[in-house]
Amino acid sequence: MTLLELHDVSVTYRIAAGEVPAVRNVDLALAAGEALGIAGESGSGKSTLAMALLRLLPRGARVDGRILLDGEDVLTMKWGRLRAVRWASASIVFQGAQHALNPVRRIGDQIAEPLLVHGLAKNPGKRVAELLGQVGLPAWRARSYPHELSGGQRQRVMIAMALACEPRLIIADEPTTALDVMVQAQVLSLIKKLMAEHGISMIMISHDLSVLADMCDRLAVMYAGRLVEVGPSREVFHDAKHPYSRALAAAFPTVGDPASRMAPRGLGGDPPDPMALPTGCPFHPRCPVALPECSSAAVELWPAGPGRTAACVHVLEDPPAAAVPDEARVAVDKEAS
Repeated sequence: MTLLELHDVSVTYRIAAGEVPAVRNVDLALAAGEALGIAGESGSGKSTLAMALLRLLPRGARVDGRILLDGEDVLTMKWGRLRAVRWASASIVFQGAQHALNPVRRIGDQIAEPLLVHGLAKNPGKRVAELLGQVGLPAWRARSYPHELSGGQRQRVMIAMALACEPRLIIADEPTTALDVMVQAQVLSLIKKLMAEHGISMIMISHDLSVLADMCDRLAVMYAGRLVEVGPSREVFHDAKHPYSRALAAAFPTVGDPASRMAPRGLGGDPPDPMALPTGCPFHPRCPVALPECSSAAVELWPAGPGRTAACVHVLEDPPAAAVPDEARVAVDKEAS
């Protein structure tokens, strides 16, 4: 059963200099109980896409397309209906709990707020204690203020808030940002455990493909506001079809392999200016395997194996003549042979 569907979703920011296309023509689907990872470097559009799902973007942002949650378009919901959906049907773990939590309100009051808004708890204090226990915090922490907690504890509070109304979907936007590696492992293990216990669908956003490969069923990689690869997470991580996905996966050393820590890593160049995107494939100026025709070829998500798609001419065994010039088709045929 499909829980969430995105059809041709685009997000444009209006600024003094003009319109900035942050997300472009995204099509995705999320099944009930599935975990989907969205990866990409800073500026790729992944967090903007996450905020668009629950209409949390600031004024000046225009969202086009359709976002269907349980078959209902979020973008056309009246304010009252949208308020009823947030936290109850879909909730979010924001990036950076220190900034997401109110510094002058106690933790227990903040966790109880969505419960009170939706009228879901006759005894909010008891429910707050239960939620704190689920995320590994003692009940007395409900009386604490955010500054009295460590970074990992604050992140656990954000997860408790997200679980409070028992939503069917949780969006986790960089949930381990600014945490040390040991605390990251604890928080990720907690999220994985809770998702399995409650049967909740999840969208997790990160630049770290290794984390997403471990946490998620499928992975969608974004570059310059568009999807460039979608497929089973471990397959995308270990055998990426798009050169950008390969570069992301290679940016992290392999545990137990000292040589991988010594080898030069990273991707040269900078992400493109969204107001002045390159023609053809937007990745071609930084791509180590770009063909001459990549600067002008019409690129789209093509089949790249069972359940996989990639926006790269190298995945085509017999590319359509209308989409890729003859020279590119010959080059791809040579690589396949």
